[in-house]
Amino acid sequence: MARTPRRDLLAGLTVAIVALPLALGFGVSSGLGAEAGLATAVVAGALAALFGGSNLQVSGPTGAMTVVLVPIVAQYGPGGVLTVGLMAGLLLIGLALLRAGRYMKYIPAPVVEGFTLGIACIIGLQQVPNALGVAEPDDDKVLVAAWHAAGEFARTPNWTAVTLAVGVAAVMLIGARLRPAIPFSILAVIAATSAAQLFDLDGAAPIGALPSGLPAPSLAFLDLSTLGSLLAPAIAVAALAALESLLSATVADGMTVGQQHDPDKELFGQGIANLAAPLFGGVPATAAIARTAVNVRTGAGSRLAALTHAAVLAVIVFAAAPLVSKIPLAALAGVLLATAIRMVEVGALRAMARATRSDAAVLILTALATLALDLVYAVIIGLAVAGALALRAVAGQARMDRVDFRADLPAGHSDEEHALLAEHIVAYRIDGPLFFAGAHRFLLELSEVSGVRVVILRMSRVSTMDATGALVLKDAVQKLNRRGIAVLVSGVRPGQRRALESVGALDLLRRDGREYATPAEAVAGARTHLHREGLLSARPVCEGAGR
Repeated sequence: MARTPRRDLLAGLTVAIVALPLALGFGVSSGLGAEAGLATAVVAGALAALFGGSNLQVSGPTGAMTVVLVPIVAQYGPGGVLTVGLMAGLLLIGLALLRAGRYMKYIPAPVVEGFTLGIACIIGLQQVPNALGVAEPDDDKVLVAAWHAAGEFARTPNWTAVTLAVGVAAVMLIGARLRPAIPFSILAVIAATSAAQLFDLDGAAPIGALPSGLPAPSLAFLDLSTLGSLLAPAIAVAALAALESLLSATVADGMTVGQQHDPDKELFGQGIANLAAPLFGGVPATAAIARTAVNVRTGAGSRLAALTHAAVLAVIVFAAAPLVSKIPLAALAGVLLATAIRMVEVGALRAMARATRSDAAVLILTALATLALDLVYAVIIGLAVAGALALRAVAGQARMDRVDFRADLPAGHSDEEHALLAEHIVAYRIDGPLFFAGAHRFLLELSEVSGVRVVILRMSRVSTMDATGALVLKDAVQKLNRRGIAVLVSGVRPGQRRALESVGALDLLRRDGREYATPAEAVAGARTHLHREGLLSARPVCEGAGR
């Protein structure tokens, strides 16, 4: 279908309607207020669209980023968050220049799904105080804050707030099933705001006054003395922005035909956006999967749609700030509760849980770590566990099987000589990787070989070998040699030679002339060795005797 500016303008308008309550809600949840969310959606949304690597990406404040920002606000205040945004922008630009974007594709799906599940739980828990209409507890641990809020509600119930939050969430969830193309979030928020104003509902606390426009850019918040202590939070913010943005761009590519994002350019665009947003009072930003998906589904085909989304939000900031300021906090809590629920892809979680036990373990561990720890630590833990389990699985695929070498004997050997050779020679074929995760198992197996004078190792099916694998092989050869057992190898591939040469294993074999190109040559070498040892006659038994 041909792309037209009209379709992009319509898609941008639709995304702006969806993004407005989310921007307000995430601004409030971050601790910097609704105006910070709007400033982020306008400034970061426009700059990321201009400089990013995806034609379809929509950026702004997100729930995942809010989760990271809450403890920073609690410890360093609003100025700390804005400083972190600037530092994160510089780090993202650095990652782009280092061309680090391509490595994000190696993050396993269970880590991503567990991370998303944990974030969804945190976003939901963050909304409990506003949904219950109680004051925000002074605690940056969401589980503890939600528990205290529930206790406060039990003492002084606020059913107006609960009704508004549950009503907005229900309208969004049910409406999304019945009519996915209709922006029920904004309709529900308008209905909740109208009800609160018309009926003068007690307990429907509004957002509060908003500035009618963006503030002038300023660096007044920047405190150079805090830069050292804010480096770790900035790294966390940059890592999260990179992860979520590239994941969102990948999702957008998968929803279209012919679109392909540039990961390094996307990191650069997000870096520019995060450098600029704090200057206007905005929070750190990232690409938003939900808003990007709406953008694609409504027909966007170019960056014009994301730019339109930012422009529409800017108009709202300048023209409708008094109306926006009347939106009840409980209504925004309902929007974010519904968003958290919709973030959880039950089908994907079920698929991961059923795939393998390792995938299920990584998913659950990452989700729990996201709830209990810093988000970046959660991803690191998930990656470490996934990597360890993957190495274990790969190591388990490696085998050392005993094979019948007599098929490689030349014709003319008698049955008696076959039997004599089988008595003194044993051949093994090694399949799969020979590396640190499983190499010592081979050392144990080889070291237990007994009752023979020659061991032939067929190496042509070894897929990879590291220094540990080469050392293990060298140790096994030396141990067998000390017991009077000669070790011959065949089929050493070029990719294995460097590792074997680095530890001296290849020199050990070459010194005694025990490396061969083919299994047949290795068998001939074994027969020659047995002849030198006096265990075999120089010529085959009964050769030429009618056979």
